[in-house]
Amino acid sequence: MSSATTRQEPARPPLQGEGGLAALVLHHGDQATSRATPTVTKPGPTSSERLGAPLDLNDLWRWLLTMAQQEERIDCLFFRFCAELCRRGLPLWRATLGLEILHPKISGSFVVWSEQAEEAREADRLGLKESDEYMRSPTRQLDETGMAFRLKLDAPILEMPLMTELRDRGATEYVMYPLPFRNRSRTATMSFATQQAGGFDPAQEAALADAMRLFSPYAEREVLGRIAVDLMATYVGPRTGRRVIEGAIDRSGHETIEAAIWHADLRGFTQLSETRSTAEVIAVLNDWLEEMVDLIEDEGGEVLKFIGDAVLAIFPRTAERDLAHSSAAALRAATAFCERRGGGHGLEFGLALHVGEVAYGNIGASRRLDFTVIGPAVNRAARLQEVSKQLGRTLVLSRAFSRMVGHPVEELGCFALRGMERPERVFGLAEIGRSNLSSTGLALCSCASARRPIDERSN
Repeated sequence: MSSATTRQEPARPPLQGEGGLAALVLHHGDQATSRATPTVTKPGPTSSERLGAPLDLNDLWRWLLTMAQQEERIDCLFFRFCAELCRRGLPLWRATLGLEILHPKISGSFVVWSEQAEEAREADRLGLKESDEYMRSPTRQLDETGMAFRLKLDAPILEMPLMTELRDRGATEYVMYPLPFRNRSRTATMSFATQQAGGFDPAQEAALADAMRLFSPYAEREVLGRIAVDLMATYVGPRTGRRVIEGAIDRSGHETIEAAIWHADLRGFTQLSETRSTAEVIAVLNDWLEEMVDLIEDEGGEVLKFIGDAVLAIFPRTAERDLAHSSAAALRAATAFCERRGGGHGLEFGLALHVGEVAYGNIGASRRLDFTVIGPAVNRAARLQEVSKQLGRTLVLSRAFSRMVGHPVEELGCFALRGMERPERVFGLAEIGRSNLSSTGLALCSCASARRPIDERSN
């Protein structure tokens, strides 16, 4: 027998998943990313060629311990694990690993091994549990019972299309196990299918169950690590989240960094909240924030805080990007957002861009911390945003920021800022212009406390 040739099944549509769980973290960097692993063909003996091989799982635990130290990725470890089970006499034709994670957009990881190919797929979380694929899947059966799912594939199973397709491809038995995680609140499964006549025998089924339990702690470790990374990225931002995971939890551990500072705030939000239902207000706010955050992150910025209907974000100077380029990135994101959402095309808002040094680190009580930025530059950005409302402008820039980016600007005047001794020369972009205040019923502030331009040429 030779395994030097690569075998591949005839071209067929891809198999349906065991319920739609499908996402895989392949790299934990500053931003945890999810992507599909391309299907690859590989050589190897067929199930029929392995029939009669002695079943030997002795010291599988030792082999798995060694491999886990060599393979950082759970998909690669699972692929090698399946191949090793075959080498040890188990007649596997196909195997899967399904791991639910805790991510607002991605359901979890779904890794598929077969004799001919290895792959990882992904799916959106939204609507997964209501999908027809899940409702007619073995995963649903397992979720509802908590028990292993076994099925001899000796007849078509109309209520489960996946089982029928596996049978049509030569499978004779399918088994799915719940992984014995300590936390059973999320789906975690491992399945095996064989083409052996009559399916798995009792000794093979017992061996598969033992092998599954040996692999389970490594899968649970992957899930817990992924959840930690994703939760940090979701709630404090990917860059900041990584710093926290790496140990930046000391209140005295501040770092002075240079960054472009983004401060945006909705106008008329109180009126909106008074006239719309809570559900409508949340939907409108989420839609507004979704587009803003996408643009900020696309340009390498990071949202640090949602303050009600306001947003604080930074575009820090890094080893790869100096402050001028970070500021230019902030301006690109801001102009794109203003073009899409300003000028009567949506909710009215004000957005201020400033640049300067900030203290980046933990603020708060010993048992309740907030990883953010503070400092005079942050305060000045917030006060500049207040000036944007007075001017009826969607976007305003500080003098320092406008000098940094070198983009053509128009001077709007010199203004005293609330609570600050030094006034600020304020600039805008001619192409952005004034906001449509009438759409929210707001008017320019004309009360005695209004900030008026100051003739302060030296600023």
